[in-house]
Amino acid sequence: MTTTDSAAEARELALASNAWPFQEAQRILDRLAGKPPAKGYVLFETGYGPSGLPHIGTFGEVARTSMVRRALQMLSDVPTRLFAFSDDMDGLRKVPDNVPQQEMLKQHLNLPLTRVPDPFGKFESFGHHNNAMLRRFLDSFGFEYEFQSATDWYTSGRFDGVLRQVLENYDAIMAIMLPSLRADRAATYSPFLPLSLKTGRVLQVPVLEHNAKAGAIVYQDEDGAKVETLVTGGKCKLQWKVDWAARWVALGVDYEMSGKDLIDSVKLSSRIAEALGTQPPINLTYELFLDDKGQKISKSKGNGLTIDEWLGYASPESLALYMYQKPKQAKRLYFDVIPRAVDDYLTFLEKFSTQEGRERYGNPVWHVHRGRPPEEQVPLTFGLLMNLVGVANTEDRNVLWGFISRYAPGASPARNPLLDAMVPYALAYYRDFVKPTKKYRAATEMEREALTALAAALRALPADADGETVQNVVYEIGKKYPFASLRDWFKSLYEVLLGQEQGPRMGTFFALYGLGNSIALIEKALNGADMAA
Repeated sequence: MTTTDSAAEARELALASNAWPFQEAQRILDRLAGKPPAKGYVLFETGYGPSGLPHIGTFGEVARTSMVRRALQMLSDVPTRLFAFSDDMDGLRKVPDNVPQQEMLKQHLNLPLTRVPDPFGKFESFGHHNNAMLRRFLDSFGFEYEFQSATDWYTSGRFDGVLRQVLENYDAIMAIMLPSLRADRAATYSPFLPLSLKTGRVLQVPVLEHNAKAGAIVYQDEDGAKVETLVTGGKCKLQWKVDWAARWVALGVDYEMSGKDLIDSVKLSSRIAEALGTQPPINLTYELFLDDKGQKISKSKGNGLTIDEWLGYASPESLALYMYQKPKQAKRLYFDVIPRAVDDYLTFLEKFSTQEGRERYGNPVWHVHRGRPPEEQVPLTFGLLMNLVGVANTEDRNVLWGFISRYAPGASPARNPLLDAMVPYALAYYRDFVKPTKKYRAATEMEREALTALAAALRALPADADGETVQNVVYEIGKKYPFASLRDWFKSLYEVLLGQEQGPRMGTFFALYGLGNSIALIEKALNGADMAA
């Protein structure tokens, strides 16, 4: 088989996997119809509003877009680029709650973000500060992208052509926008937001005249005076729905994602792009994240999770997996989803080593790791590791590794870096979320009899009995006593021994903790000792 044949077969297998990034990539290929864009590459775009710091939604959008880009690179030889575009010429509309020098910032409301002083005192402006945070944020995850600044595009003249187009199509754009606006807003609406020659502020004021031939507008300034200005050269910016469309036109954007809350905006911006003679990009609408109460996550409310909070308890790969899974389905984004996300990641990673062909391309870790998942197999789940942390009553990594290496001979921090990285995450998550909720209860008389029998059965096993052997013993003990079901037997073990309603596969847990330690744990419960101590 030739290299070409091999590549073609791989592409067929990738498409057959039905993984959503490949489906999105195929949409792009269908639009290209076998011809690369005139500009010579497919352009992906993600947007960023630098009035605040990068957040978990920023990560999700760039991560998902990068997955589609990687899928397209797998299916086609057409070059690709990804622009992370910052709308940093937007006016500062309100002062974020999480930044210093609140009073100073209030004095600069409505100035372009790249003209607002940096409250942190480190950069040329607040916009430059947040742009630097965005780049550092994206670089820390290894994303491949090209940063773009709206201020640069407007002031350098690279937007001048599309600004003239908007002016030439002023009436058509107004006809698209006005029906979508409230009456009071429609009365003063204009696609152009002039920058005041007197104050430098981005003005939302009536445009009294527009002259396409002169490339100028006349607007009523804040003091009531009439002012004529060119729309080019950074003297005006566009209202954001028009700005979004103009960006698609000027840059030649082929693909961009957006949240469900922007569905109407996508429709309007697409119509404007068409009015400007350009086909709008392919769009994927993703669902929004919800907090622990099922409410939409809001930056201003501060509900839900921040990126730093997730990364305090789990790896970036687990977060990328969470973003990969079912992007069109609303999902809760709160602390309690983290353990499941970590264990899902480990499960997919384990499966990948045994898979071939389309199954590999359909495995989320192929997309999380850009086609090259690590080969390490992790012998413990995150949940099991947290239970070990709880009963071992230690935050010493060496002590925990003593349990792990006995359970999985040959395992070590050097040989198992993924597992080693999980240990501090498990310690932190257990300390902050599991330990405060533990509620131990005393065993009933029947449960005491079953636990006594279980301790005796564990004593009869070899010290190195594996988890499956121990699990069978636990099952057999449960069957001998009048529990309503084996599920009730295991629930008893969780509540009496671990202080929680749900727990691990107990045979595996006992094997990990060690049979001697497990017997001591059971006896501690039988003797009425303080299990939390």
